[in-house]
Amino acid sequence: MRKQLINFSLLIITFCAISAETAKGQDNPTVMTINGKPVELSEFVYSYKKNNGPDVLEQKTVKEYVDLFVNYKLKVEAALDAKYDTLASYNKEFRQYRDQQVLPTLINDADVENEALKIYQDTKDRIGPDGLVLPEHILLMTGQNPSDSLMNASKQRADSLYAELKKGADFEELAKKYSQDPGSAQRGGEIGWISKGQTLKAFEEAAFALKKGDVSKPVLSEVGYHIIKMKDRKQLEPYDSLREDIMKFIENRSLRKQIAKNRLKSIAESKGETEEQVMDARADSIAAIDQDMKYLIQEYHDGLLLYEASNREVWDKAAKDEKGLNKFFKKNKKSYAWDEPRFKGIAYHTKDAADVEAVKKAVKGKKFGEWAQILRTTFNNDSVLRIRVEKGIFKRGDNGLVDKMEFGVADAKVKTVKGFPNDGVYGKMLKAPEEMGDVRALVVADYQEQLEEQWVEQLRAKYPVEVKWDIIDKLTITPNE
Repeated sequence: MRKQLINFSLLIITFCAISAETAKGQDNPTVMTINGKPVELSEFVYSYKKNNGPDVLEQKTVKEYVDLFVNYKLKVEAALDAKYDTLASYNKEFRQYRDQQVLPTLINDADVENEALKIYQDTKDRIGPDGLVLPEHILLMTGQNPSDSLMNASKQRADSLYAELKKGADFEELAKKYSQDPGSAQRGGEIGWISKGQTLKAFEEAAFALKKGDVSKPVLSEVGYHIIKMKDRKQLEPYDSLREDIMKFIENRSLRKQIAKNRLKSIAESKGETEEQVMDARADSIAAIDQDMKYLIQEYHDGLLLYEASNREVWDKAAKDEKGLNKFFKKNKKSYAWDEPRFKGIAYHTKDAADVEAVKKAVKGKKFGEWAQILRTTFNNDSVLRIRVEKGIFKRGDNGLVDKMEFGVADAKVKTVKGFPNDGVYGKMLKAPEEMGDVRALVVADYQEQLEEQWVEQLRAKYPVEVKWDIIDKLTITPNE
């Protein structure tokens, strides 16, 4: 829900980059004041351009957009007056959005390069002077706590295979046929490049003692007997040849963000400040010279305030005001008339034939809103499900069983439910909604719209608005492509 509402705020007003001309200091007059606060031309113009691009279904003229812009600003003023910007939840969320943009500016390409060099050097140090090896092996597993007979059998098999290799047998073919390490066996026994400290100690000591092309005698480790062939050895490649891979590693592991966090921590410690203080100062300094960032941060700030205020004054308020919703429905009942009848009830399937009538008796005379709970506790209150139910207000075509049994559609396709062979429906046919709950979603939406209009009317009466139409009327704005 929060995400949808924030998107709504972005649709109403999203600040985008100012033009090169404005950035160079061209005339940027105040085009309106709202509650005594000036709005610069650049803010209005580029808000208009962003919200009237090619993807907008109903593009507004400049004059039409003024009202949308003013209403947005008025709601933000109301939120500020209500001190929603002092809420801990608001500040936490605002900082999260803002810092996603600001944090990356704490580092530059040189910082990332240094991290890449550090990763390379750490890897080189870990590998050490013995370098990397590319071994192949044939594994005959013994498992944990093997019996003497299994150990002897595995040893004899390993010695036999080693003897065949000494006679010139193909190592890769024997690995594919006999090795009990499924991962490497299909590759002819190849394990992949490894350095010291990455595998079993006995295996490692034997492997690193081999020269390229050598084959070891059977080596016993914790998992079984290995016959090892050294396919290749090498030292770690130079940094320049690995740089691209290291950079991809940094991006894929989101290490750039971690580099920035480390820098933030370092700056805070050196200045004796909190990380929040450092980020606040950084955001202010960037906004002072980069209006892209200034308006983006303002978008987060105002958009979250708009959500908080609108939720309290309109969205959540309308959804919970049962008395107001019912009153609104009765007053506007004709507006919710249907073009065809609806069936208000349930379509259900039972395991036992006797439950078809039992379901009807259970809900007969009860309020429609209580049916689901009654059926759940009566028929599906333990691990054994006795019925499957779909409850709602159905129009023709919504449910095959309702179509067949209530709308009289002879060729209706009824979906069978495995294990529940008995079908039934219960409810009544309505020509029009009889209560607010029958069209609740529509009523809530319309009631919200009414509250929105009333709220805006109150805000316009409360906060002074002055629009400099002499400037607005002369504006010719081309929406963003």
